[in-house]
Amino acid sequence: MFNTSSMFQGLKGKRKEKIWQLFRATDFESFMYPCFMFCRILGIFPYKINASTIKTCKPRYILSTIIIGVLCILELMNLYYLNTSEVVIKNVETTKILQHNCFSIIGVFIAVTAFILSGPRMRFLQTLLELSLKLPSESYKKLSSLIHAKDILGFFFLVVTFLIPLIKFHVWDIVTHFLMMYMILVTFQMDMLYINCVCILKACFKKINDNLINLRKVVTNGVPYLLSSTYHEQRIPFVLIEIIALKKQHLAISGAVQTLKMVFSLHILSTILMAFAEIIFYLYFYSMRIHLGLYMSNEDRQIVFTACIMGITYYSIKLVLIVWACETGKDQAMEIIGTVHDVFNSASNKQIKYEVDL
Repeated sequence: MFNTSSMFQGLKGKRKEKIWQLFRATDFESFMYPCFMFCRILGIFPYKINASTIKTCKPRYILSTIIIGVLCILELMNLYYLNTSEVVIKNVETTKILQHNCFSIIGVFIAVTAFILSGPRMRFLQTLLELSLKLPSESYKKLSSLIHAKDILGFFFLVVTFLIPLIKFHVWDIVTHFLMMYMILVTFQMDMLYINCVCILKACFKKINDNLINLRKVVTNGVPYLLSSTYHEQRIPFVLIEIIALKKQHLAISGAVQTLKMVFSLHILSTILMAFAEIIFYLYFYSMRIHLGLYMSNEDRQIVFTACIMGITYYSIKLVLIVWACETGKDQAMEIIGTVHDVFNSASNKQIKYEVDL
């Protein structure tokens, strides 16, 4: 049927041309490129992509191992110092220490989980890449503006937000600040990777739904009465082949959805827990330091207000994006059920009804 080797060579030849088409993605790699690039920078993407295959890259895996090891050691030292140092206990509020403990524990857990699940995540991305080969370039173009914008703007917003206060910090405070920045960037990139994967699966479900709608038109289109029986007999095999192919695609996509849940479930649970914990702490600090009238200068009051608003806004937007991706993906998958029901009601052939009913 198709010469797969020539097709993959063509994909490989066009890869460099497509990879830089930001906001105008045409394939899986150009669609995911900003997210993959930032994940490589953070050391949580120990893979290399060659044409249509994703494989583990040994140097990147070693680098990822070193980064996670250093992160765990430094965070243990930081937590020990924060909870045992008399200077810190005397000068830092208990709620501030508690916030840092919660953030550090959840952040390290997210980073370690991302490292441990790098193998299953690679296999899932390979499956997703293969499924996405059936998508038209228009599907990527429609989504790439939003996806690339959130990936790029979100990453640089966090970097700039964390780098600005460094000029006032001491050496150990700078180390602590960089650890916090790394953990929040890792969490953000894993969140964005999850959203991107859900969007691709949603596009795959939409493609199946569109094919079913076209199939319904083939089944229901009227033809002259004298030719109708012959015409129907000729097109029944074609319709059956299409239905069987769509069933296989739907089964493969549904399997990918289950794999997505398995790979990202711990991360999503952790990121939701972190988001709610941080929002609660920000609201507490805001109410305690501003609304309860504790002594503060206008400048300090403005700094606290800005930090709280930015923190609450960031975590709220991230949660909204995750919920939006999941809900729209679920709605797209559920829409197929209604379309299948319409095809079943429109079909008059028993074989077609049998295949659709399965």
